[in-house]
Amino acid sequence: MTEGQKRNYEAFYQKWCIPYTESPIGFKSLFQNDNPVIIEIGFGMGTATAQIAEDNPDKNYLGIEVFKAGVGKLLGEIEEKKLNNLRIIEHDAIEVLENMINDECVDGFHIFFPDPWQKKRNHKRRLVRRPRTDLLSKKLKKGGYIYMVTDWENYAEDAFEQLSETPNLKSKYEKFAPSQSWRPTTKFEKKGLKKEHVINELIFEKD
Repeated sequence: MTEGQKRNYEAFYQKWCIPYTESPIGFKSLFQNDNPVIIEIGFGMGTATAQIAEDNPDKNYLGIEVFKAGVGKLLGEIEEKKLNNLRIIEHDAIEVLENMINDECVDGFHIFFPDPWQKKRNHKRRLVRRPRTDLLSKKLKKGGYIYMVTDWENYAEDAFEQLSETPNLKSKYEKFAPSQSWRPTTKFEKKGLKKEHVINELIFEKD
């Protein structure tokens, strides 16, 4: 962590972060409104997360991340921009979903450039893979969505197959989605483009 990230973490953790517990949280009491709730899993340094929240004040955002430096960085963004529609949980995402998020209460999941776990023997660790996708589907409201972006073609193909096999989920498009203009470019995306990787986007909806 940089000194600035440490200062942000110490100064603003209590204000904008939700401690991990094994009890479900109520979004209405957390955000003080009934606006749609979008969960971003693994927000990295959080620059895109903050921008999306700032651009969409009529939606609530919950970012989940284990990378302390990223939490510190995003806390600074939230405080500077007064993003009352954004909160953070610093913990393992699967445990958060299993224990803190009620079923059928999430309007959308954002998963931008997750760890591709490139070696075949590690593919089972991928986030967008069953049974983890079953858990995501379980937490979504009807009509809710999963929006994933990756620069690893093998992961994109595998994720499309895994999501297609997940109960109650259906791709919004015949295969990969067109680039969504509202999504800011992330640091990982820029790195991928420099390596001439193809950016693939997937959008699945719960029926």
